[in-house]
Amino acid sequence: MKTLVWVEHDNASLKDATLATVTAAARLGEVHLLVAGSGCRAVAEAAAQIAGVGKVHLADNAAYEHGLAENVAPLIADLMADHDAFVAPATTTGKNVAPRVAALLDVMQVSDILSVEGEKTFTRPIYAGNAIATVESTDAKLVITVRGTAFEKAAATGGSAAIEDVAGPGDAGLSSFVGAELAKSERPELTSAKIVVSGGRALKDAATFEEYIMPLADKLGAGVGASRAAVDAGYVPNDYQVGQTGKIVAPEVYIAVGISGAIQHLAGMKDSKTIIAINKDEDAPIFQVADIGLVADLFNAVPELTGKL
Repeated sequence: MKTLVWVEHDNASLKDATLATVTAAARLGEVHLLVAGSGCRAVAEAAAQIAGVGKVHLADNAAYEHGLAENVAPLIADLMADHDAFVAPATTTGKNVAPRVAALLDVMQVSDILSVEGEKTFTRPIYAGNAIATVESTDAKLVITVRGTAFEKAAATGGSAAIEDVAGPGDAGLSSFVGAELAKSERPELTSAKIVVSGGRALKDAATFEEYIMPLADKLGAGVGASRAAVDAGYVPNDYQVGQTGKIVAPEVYIAVGISGAIQHLAGMKDSKTIIAINKDEDAPIFQVADIGLVADLFNAVPELTGKL
């Protein structure tokens, strides 16, 4: 089976989510990568170094510069004539592109897989991760998104794949890139951070979130996350959100501060290796998944913890 993997990148470097996706794709068969962008040959060269990759398809065209799904999906659909499966990371971009590819191919998408059980058999979470379903596709072509935290990352070096230039339909004329407002931070990116400190609604407002969470994260060199309640209340931007409708993370240490632990939040972080919870409510659901729990007022506990680091 030949698999085509969507490489997520910013036209300068590839993102870590691609490495876990390659591992999943390798369990299906031969792995080919697709780098679609503008002025992105450096990304293709980096992708060619990933261990286990057989070929890199490079589509260098201004129409693909911003990864608009309406332009990229027809390109992928064309390449699927020579591939059996399309695999993308279950990131914001991957979840934007994959359904359009599935629609163009007239097949059913298998979303957010956790494991590959057979050539067309996979496991995936349902009910916010409280149950794991085993699903089997009967379609001739597969379209799959991969939960990156469920697979080890492929080695970024050691490969020597050939790079092949490909042409696509170009601009579909259905959408255009207007602009992007990107949050810039010196802290580690949330989905790749080894330590994550997350705050919840108990932090009251944006200034309090900044005062209590940020110094602790800085001391630990951690990424910063938040519950949906904290994001909806305007404490932090949406790209900080961890949970079913936010980012899925699985760091070595996850510190939940003032987060009750709604099922939707747990779905995004319960695979973390060590979970530390600080909450004054001893019956908070977060304590059911926490490895270390501290029943205390966060306004006393967090500054004390930060001061001792």
